[in-house]
Amino acid sequence: MQGQRTVLLTGASGYIASQLLPEFRQKYRLRLVDVRDTDRNGKLVDGVVVTDLADAARAKYRALFDGVDTVVHLGYRHPGRAGNWGSEVPLLERFEAEFSNVQMAQNVYRCSFDAGVRRVVMASSNHAADWYEHALIHKRAREMVSPADLPLSDNFYGWAKAAYEMLGFVYACGSLGRKLEVVQVRIGAPRDVSGRLYGDDSRDQGAGPSALANFKRDLGAHISERDLRQLFLRGIETPNIENEHGIPWLVVYGISGNTRAFWSLESARKVLGYQPADDTEVKYADDIRRLLTGPGAKAAGGKVGA
Repeated sequence: MQGQRTVLLTGASGYIASQLLPEFRQKYRLRLVDVRDTDRNGKLVDGVVVTDLADAARAKYRALFDGVDTVVHLGYRHPGRAGNWGSEVPLLERFEAEFSNVQMAQNVYRCSFDAGVRRVVMASSNHAADWYEHALIHKRAREMVSPADLPLSDNFYGWAKAAYEMLGFVYACGSLGRKLEVVQVRIGAPRDVSGRLYGDDSRDQGAGPSALANFKRDLGAHISERDLRQLFLRGIETPNIENEHGIPWLVVYGISGNTRAFWSLESARKVLGYQPADDTEVKYADDIRRLLTGPGAKAAGGKVGA
């Protein structure tokens, strides 16, 4: 174990963490934190310290950050029940719940800063700039969204993720006394694309227009499990993430090397050396031919839309 980094992983009982933990456990000394110590199936996640990082009383958990090299922040409070973000909460009423997530991000940044942590790798989301997708990409008025574009969202979930990013810049720029290195990963669609299409994954169901639209969209947005692991590992281990102004603050999109991508991987490739192994055009080739490109397909061409 000597020489290994100590990594604090928040949201350690969640879905994204379940994809990262097998390799993280091999590579790092881990401290795992979540508000529960069981996963969505009720299975115990070994090593989780039950702690609420949204609690403003940081003294309760500050010691968890001592001696940590990198914090990977996946923790998130869902406005809705049963892990479905906001499904049972009207759009206009979601601000308070998302504000608590911004407060949690602030607690993570502040504890990291105070404890001398080198780097925070933050789970942002494609929703931090999802206005472009909703208003322009799907109308074919724009082909690509870059991490350099102004983060604009049309919902409080995306606003909160954009707030994580801007808050991280404050800690990274050096104005507070030192530069906390910050990587923001705008995670795309980490679940099975065909599951979105079929619901119960039954191959004898038809695909209506809305299902086809989701399918085509996720062919561009998907990130495979091994690409997700690679991206977070590079987020932790890349020695230098400074921009041209010397500020160690980076925003990257979290998708595979998808042929139908509409988010740019330029910063992930250039700064982190990310080399995605997967492409949905290959991974889901049979479904694509049957539903989108084959002789019996009725869907319109293009990256998105039914």
